[in-house]
Amino acid sequence: MINVGIIGAGRIGRVHGESISKFVKNAQVKAIADPFLNDNTKAWAQSLGIQEAYTDYKKILEDPAIEAVLICASTDQHSKISIEALQAGKHVFCEKPIDHDVEKIKEVLAVVEKAGKKYQVGFNRRFDHNFKAIHDAVAAGKVGKQQIIKITSRDPEPPSIDYVKVSGGIFLDMTIHDFDMVRYLSGAEVEEVYAEGSVTVDPEIGKAGDIDTAVITLKLDNGATAVIDNCRAACYGYDQRAEVFGTEGCIAISNDSDSNAVFSGKDGVIAEKPMFFFLERYMAAYASEIDSFVEAIVNDTATPVNANDGLAPVLIGLAAKKSVAEHRPVKIDEIRKEYNL
Repeated sequence: MINVGIIGAGRIGRVHGESISKFVKNAQVKAIADPFLNDNTKAWAQSLGIQEAYTDYKKILEDPAIEAVLICASTDQHSKISIEALQAGKHVFCEKPIDHDVEKIKEVLAVVEKAGKKYQVGFNRRFDHNFKAIHDAVAAGKVGKQQIIKITSRDPEPPSIDYVKVSGGIFLDMTIHDFDMVRYLSGAEVEEVYAEGSVTVDPEIGKAGDIDTAVITLKLDNGATAVIDNCRAACYGYDQRAEVFGTEGCIAISNDSDSNAVFSGKDGVIAEKPMFFFLERYMAAYASEIDSFVEAIVNDTATPVNANDGLAPVLIGLAAKKSVAEHRPVKIDEIRKEYNL
């Protein structure tokens, strides 16, 4: 049984705490830490059988009984805590992104290599049953030579403006999942990015220096072209669809809903809206990704989403930001050279 410490008791920290307690067989949460720890958080932890709750995460790193940590703190703390945890001899699961700063990600990569501990990045969509079905079919060669990949990702409602200001921008906050998904579904690397963006949801997002609607075209090194469309608000719910088209066929997934019931009447045919947001849609995926992380520790195998998988989507995101700013295609090699990669 692997003893786990969770750093950060916000929304995603609680998701992992509950999923480990209920669904992950070879792990248990021994402690949780959050600088804003309160009685509500303590009561929640106790309800799951979590023994300790701290305001100082370093108490988790100092506990020899804790073998692995989940970093669910604010994004600006991810790389710092990753390094501290690895140097403390802990296996690390870090929510995406490792950092918005490539230089800081490079520091983490160096420590990962030196520490010899497991490191996994939280791109949970790879563990969703729908996206995995596409991945497995493509990997088995069922679509033949890949030609076009399409991903639609639209949130049900925009985040707060305060969040937008610290998010790193839509490409490093929201689209980063889709950049990772292009790599996952295709098994290929992105060579060039062209992005167009606008503000169609909330003018305040534009005033904060970001966009809320985007279309991104990516050239892959296997010859295929990927197209991603994003929007911060879709009135009908969380829109998560994907398609891979190739010489031997096409495989696509549609949205999950609470049921597949369809009402047919004289005024039309009505189906349920998609599940509201990521917690509803991806709850099983969150449990599956942690289960895979724990299994990598138990069996001493590679983690399914490593630190380099955490770096690649950030580079693509930076290329997309540059493309929007300069109205031109941007090669990933151009970004890599900026950071001596």
